[in-house]
Amino acid sequence: MRMRKIGKSDLEVSELCLGTMTWGTQNTTAEGHAQIDHAKAAGINFMDTAEMYPVNPVRKETVGDTETIIGKYFAERGDRADWILATKIAGPSGFIGPEGITPQTLEARLDLSLKRLQTDYVDLYQLHWPNRGSYHFRQMWNFDPTTQPPKAEVLDNMRAVNEKMAELQKAGKVREFGTSNESAWGMAQWLRIAEETGGPRMQSIQNEYSLMCRYYDLDLAELAVHEEITLLPYSCLACGMLTGKYDGGKTVDPKSRLAVGDGTLGGRANDRAWAAVDAYTAVAQKHGLNPTSMAIAWIMTRPFEAVPILGATSVEQLQMSIDAEALTLSDAVVKELNALNKTHPLPF
Repeated sequence: MRMRKIGKSDLEVSELCLGTMTWGTQNTTAEGHAQIDHAKAAGINFMDTAEMYPVNPVRKETVGDTETIIGKYFAERGDRADWILATKIAGPSGFIGPEGITPQTLEARLDLSLKRLQTDYVDLYQLHWPNRGSYHFRQMWNFDPTTQPPKAEVLDNMRAVNEKMAELQKAGKVREFGTSNESAWGMAQWLRIAEETGGPRMQSIQNEYSLMCRYYDLDLAELAVHEEITLLPYSCLACGMLTGKYDGGKTVDPKSRLAVGDGTLGGRANDRAWAAVDAYTAVAQKHGLNPTSMAIAWIMTRPFEAVPILGATSVEQLQMSIDAEALTLSDAVVKELNALNKTHPLPF
């Protein structure tokens, strides 16, 4: 497995990351542990989770359960040092707290995560979404930045949080920091504040990115290249749609996310999206490729640093994504895939 650095940090990670968000709802503790074992055997040393996990659905009573599953693994295997571990603090929410991310919650909720994870430190601590809100999670269709708090209030919060980040880093609780579901403006402010104060910089950004969700290609890609930020793309398979397993929504495994979630894959499942899926999977079929491996491999062809997060509910599914690491897409395949972005723009 090839390795790479996260941003400008010293964090050296495998070029694929193990996702965990289904552990505790769609997956049992034993199944989660089996995925960790399988990923490690394949050369993956990078694992991502969050305090709000598991999802599908997110429930107040299950918050933290995925971290607990990972903590049990470390306690049983004793191999915490073998992993680069990332987790996240949630922004304002009804299931964790309306106050969102403040200096106080940053430390208090990190301590809760550390306890559940049975570790003394997190390698990468990420802000799951901004306090001010964002256009992610299908909110871009009605995005209105005029509803956000005043700029001065937003920046004051950022400065205070950055000061606490420095304290946590100095205490050895966190090695590096990153954002998630952030915008180019927000990321630029975090970087500017770090330069002004000498505090920790944001090394990564975890946003949705796939063949069917390409908002990152523009302003954020430009920022990432010039500022040396690493993208940690999630939903790389558009919640399983790009595997082709749903057959346009007609074939639904009762254990799948489409069945156990809200029935729309978080607003992704619609007629335009299924048409796009058919087009992308047709390229895979034409060239004799597994559509899952192809979709992950395509992300690694992009002109910016990206470490795809692999989400799966079985070891078999996970392996199809891992296979992308050894797959080199031909110029013809990449050209066809990119052309479909014009034919099927913004399908969800």
